[in-house]
Amino acid sequence: MFDVKVENHELLKLAYDAYLANSRSAQAKTLKRGEVRGGGKKPWKQKGTGRARFGSTRNPIWRKGGIVFGPTGNENYTKKLSKVQKRTAIVQALSLAKQDKVMVVLPDFAPKNGKVKEALKYLADNKLEGNVLIVVKEKTDVILRATNNLPNVKVVRPTYLNVFDVLNADKIAISEAGIKEVEKWIMGGEDA
Repeated sequence: MFDVKVENHELLKLAYDAYLANSRSAQAKTLKRGEVRGGGKKPWKQKGTGRARFGSTRNPIWRKGGIVFGPTGNENYTKKLSKVQKRTAIVQALSLAKQDKVMVVLPDFAPKNGKVKEALKYLADNKLEGNVLIVVKEKTDVILRATNNLPNVKVVRPTYLNVFDVLNADKIAISEAGIKEVEKWIMGGEDA
């Protein structure tokens, strides 16, 4: 299933960009002329001064005035991909990972006590270095406790795989049960 020949990387790029765009939040906001404080008094009288007429010091062409077409904080950056596109992109990304020998099939990661030491031992025993993506059949509190404090390790369930994580991983550890879950999810069409 992960022996797909990826000739065109356009879908991978779309899925990668969609992941980044959908995780973006509209934080930037500027004040329009009606939202800037002050400016209630007319700066000078309408006629007789020889200067241009002005009604407010918060006019956009004045210093400290409002911003005309600035961000409002309501921008929507989301990009949508169809379910088929998402799953095809995942298969392509996993195929590339397999070709580059990034994906490794290992026994399922199951720490007993949830100690970080166990997670480090698992990584060292299997020569997993750099950014590591561990795909487990079920995410438990024990697994999360063992890996949460490791900065370069991310644990996901098979149905939560995404192109961004797969392409950015230096090593992907997945169990045979995890591969079956991925196949079931992609072929079966279950909702994730």
